[in-house]
Amino acid sequence: MILVDTNVLLDLVTDDPNWADWSIAQLEAASLRGPLLINDVVYAELAVRYGRIEELEAFVGEAGLEIVPIPRAALFLAGKVFMQYRRSGGSRTGVLPDFFIGAQAAVSQLTLLTRDVGRYRTYFPSLTLITPGI
Repeated sequence: MILVDTNVLLDLVTDDPNWADWSIAQLEAASLRGPLLINDVVYAELAVRYGRIEELEAFVGEAGLEIVPIPRAALFLAGKVFMQYRRSGGSRTGVLPDFFIGAQAAVSQLTLLTRDVGRYRTYFPSLTLITPGI
C-alpha cells in the first residue's frame, strides 16, 4: 500500500507543467503495487482546489484513491516530531500537515509517494519514499 502526498495529486489537478507527467507515471506504477491511499489531511488539502465536495469525491474515485484514517499513534508521533522541528529552529507554521502524513506512513509502514523529500527524510528516516531523483 502506498500513501500519496498532496503535492503529487495537485500535480494532476493543476496539470503542473513541470511535474504532472512524473506524478502520473508514479501513480500508475504505484497502483500496480497495491492500493493508493490518502488520509484526511490530504483530502482537506485537496479540497482547497474544489468548489464542491462532489467534485472532489469524483476526483478521488477516478484516481482510485482510498481514504484511511490517521492512527492515534501517528497523531502522537506527528506532535512529537513537530515539537522536535520547532526546537531545532523550524519556524514555518504550515508543516504540521506534512508531519501527519509522514507519521502515518511511518507508523503504518507505508511507502510514501511525494515530491517533498527533505522534511520526510529528516524527520522520518525509516520511511520508504518514492521521490523524483532531484
